[in-house]
Amino acid sequence: MTAVKATPATPPPRLPVRTKSDAGDRGWGGVSPMLTRLAAEEATGVLVRERGSLHLVDGHVVHAESPSAPGLELLLTAHGTLGAEAWEAAARATDDRHATTRLLLDGGLLSPGALELCHLGALYDAAYFVLAPSSTPGRFRYGVTHPIGGVRPVPVAALERETLRRRDLLHRVWPDAATDGAPLVRADPVAPPPVTARQAAVLAQVDGVRTAPDIARVLGRRAYPTLLDVRRLVSAGLVSPRPPTPATRPSPGTGTTAADGTDPHVTDPDITLLKRLRDALEAL
Repeated sequence: MTAVKATPATPPPRLPVRTKSDAGDRGWGGVSPMLTRLAAEEATGVLVRERGSLHLVDGHVVHAESPSAPGLELLLTAHGTLGAEAWEAAARATDDRHATTRLLLDGGLLSPGALELCHLGALYDAAYFVLAPSSTPGRFRYGVTHPIGGVRPVPVAALERETLRRRDLLHRVWPDAATDGAPLVRADPVAPPPVTARQAAVLAQVDGVRTAPDIARVLGRRAYPTLLDVRRLVSAGLVSPRPPTPATRPSPGTGTTAADGTDPHVTDPDITLLKRLRDALEAL
């Protein structure tokens, strides 16, 4: 009888594992699958989402706009980098061949470094809001360009990484996002902690009506750093979102009246009784 030595079965190959560093290098984070697809196909046009829009050229983001973020014009003109009149003149002269930014550079009204710094600040600022989670689908219009013009294209992967980093930083400072869009009110702690000069300027604009984006526009600052300042002030107990105003119920006798002079808040049996009393009084 011959003994047969069994050979061990070859173990199956290990499944590939996607490391965090690999995901970070690609910028994957589920921020916007549609934007990732547009980058892969090197699309040119505008992606419109619930809180703003992203302009793409050959799959790179060249401009971003959001109602929640001050635009490039405000960032350039708020602190004297560029005169408001110069911006308005360049915007009026913009045509299909000459973007606003190119006219400003060619006219020597703005240095390339200052323009690039403000443009990237405005782009990342607005993109943070545009790429916020949304319940409505985005739509893309091919071939649309923006009259401001691109200064330095930003890869989609870099934009998504920065958006995720900003979300994480805000969450670590204060996890409640209600402070980002609600009207803000000042608190009055017994022993207020010290604040920085930037935070003091933000605190001075808190009036129970303005939101963090409103304060950013008043100060001529980017919105995201202002969100950070607000969340730090909330964490320090100096600011809080304004509580919602409770709905008031109309008191009896103060409601509107119908065409026949009756109160619409009165029930049908009451109306019948009132009509009978009125008829009886008229018969006297």
